[in-house]
Amino acid sequence: MIPAHRPNRRRVSARSATAVVLAWNLAGAAAAPGVEISNPGLFRKSLAAAAQAVRQYGLLDDAEAQERVNRIGYQLAHHADFDRYPFTFAVVDTPIPNAFALPAGQIFVTRGILDLDLSDDMLAALLGHEIAHVTSEHFLKQKKRAMKLNAVSALLSVGLIAASAGDRRDGYLTPYGYTRDQSSTEAAAQAALLGGMAITELVMRSYSREHEDESDEEGQRLAAAAGYDPTALSALMARMGERISQSKAYGYWQTHPFFDSRVHAAEARGRYLATLEPEPAEQVDAYRSETQAVLLGFGEREAEERPPGRPQGRLATPPELELLNELALHAWPSGRAAESLRLRKLHGLRDAELERLGTSRDYGRIIAAYRRQMESVRSLTPDSPFLADLGNELADLRRQSEELYGHSIRILDRGVFETPFLEAFLSNYPDSPRTPRVALLLGISYSRLGRETDAVEHFLEAWESEPASDIEEDGDTPAAAAQRGLRNLAPVLTRLGSLQHLALQQRDPELGQRAEDRLGKLVGDYDDITSGSEYLERFPGGPYAGQVEEQLNRLADVLYKEMLTYQDLGDAAKAIMRANQILTHAPHSPSAQRISDEQLGEQLDA
Repeated sequence: MIPAHRPNRRRVSARSATAVVLAWNLAGAAAAPGVEISNPGLFRKSLAAAAQAVRQYGLLDDAEAQERVNRIGYQLAHHADFDRYPFTFAVVDTPIPNAFALPAGQIFVTRGILDLDLSDDMLAALLGHEIAHVTSEHFLKQKKRAMKLNAVSALLSVGLIAASAGDRRDGYLTPYGYTRDQSSTEAAAQAALLGGMAITELVMRSYSREHEDESDEEGQRLAAAAGYDPTALSALMARMGERISQSKAYGYWQTHPFFDSRVHAAEARGRYLATLEPEPAEQVDAYRSETQAVLLGFGEREAEERPPGRPQGRLATPPELELLNELALHAWPSGRAAESLRLRKLHGLRDAELERLGTSRDYGRIIAAYRRQMESVRSLTPDSPFLADLGNELADLRRQSEELYGHSIRILDRGVFETPFLEAFLSNYPDSPRTPRVALLLGISYSRLGRETDAVEHFLEAWESEPASDIEEDGDTPAAAAQRGLRNLAPVLTRLGSLQHLALQQRDPELGQRAEDRLGKLVGDYDDITSGSEYLERFPGGPYAGQVEEQLNRLADVLYKEMLTYQDLGDAAKAIMRANQILTHAPHSPSAQRISDEQLGEQLDA
């Protein structure tokens, strides 16, 4: 095992260097002209909602997609003549096609809408529309929405209080009053519910026809001013009309209604807008750098001014500050401040991993993160000395991983190990000749733990390590054992996504038919809401998607009725847990809609 004092010395040195470089950048860029935060309180609330959206959906792990959205977004934002808040852009990892803007300039698009293969002109029209919602302050012009934002802020605060109080002996606070003896699990469930309600209210509500028309018009103007084709808005609408449902209960059409009238108006306006020459890249780059400085300056002040116990209104959690740093890196990914942010992020991942037992450390994940950051820096500033620094740290991590390989093999041969060891082995040594056996062992382990999806995935990995023609059914190779494991597992699988995966594979038609038959029996009456949610996530256009969604809505309705029963009984924790299940796994169900309308309505009335 590696001596503990060596990584500890590196961590102290790296953290100190990061702090010095970041402080220097903040001091040198504090007076960024043209961009400001005019209302810190609103910015905090908006950032809190943005952080909850990221916790709920996750940021897409695709640097190229993130930079494309930011490149186009800032080209448009530069022409918006808006300096009250810094614009930020990010892609969240959900297949639901959508885009939304929060009132203080945080703009998100989803993986699902990028999967529609939008051209740059179409993406510019989409981002211009969201920018216009911010610059026109549509959110605050609707009085009810302004009230909801305040209620959302209160709900998030209460959720955080509940989560932090889960281990207190004297009870906890809830939206329903004072209740004693809350477990940490119940506290976490309550916090998750409140956050889910926040996002539902902030994101999944449509604007008025007037505001949609105004945003379309302003978005087309911004696109044309930035050098993009303003007629692409109608092309964007046509593309979405072809690819996604136009039901107001789904995705983009729920947050952006009035499809037909918007298409006709966009076509008419587009004929009279001329596409201008884009601004010199240096000007947009300077704007992005200014935006980054404002974001980092805000975060630095919040960190300095927040005493223990956090006064009301300050940033509530480290994830909010982490998101702020991530958005600052998206805003301007070049230069010393960006390098400091990259280093801070990498060292956080590395240091957390080095605290684990040596043979359970996932070096593969950390090495992959270093490689991604190096690729990003190399594409932007290929001569940066920062690349050499990262290269040295990466070489050190590889050396540590290689030193542990022999020890890991000996543990594997002894046959006494735990699941985290197998997981780390696969990640660290993907090219090892032992990989098929480890994948098989992981499949067996996951099947015993009831993790069906993971079990099927790793059985398939072991099975596919040999050509199908070379596998002997009674052989003792990992591939043959994995095939037998899948045949034994298929009749008892309950996860719809795993069955669909097996049904679609072509290596074993008999196994595929078994999985297909079992899937057909389960889709109409499965009783695990997470299974239906997982299926729709993995196979949104799958052959059983419609039936899965119908049953998902029925399960959500059952949970909704249970929630009402527990509310009447005064058992807030159980009511919250059921509502959280609905909002997390069936966010577009009628029951989720009722929760959002009724529960937040009660908060507003109060």
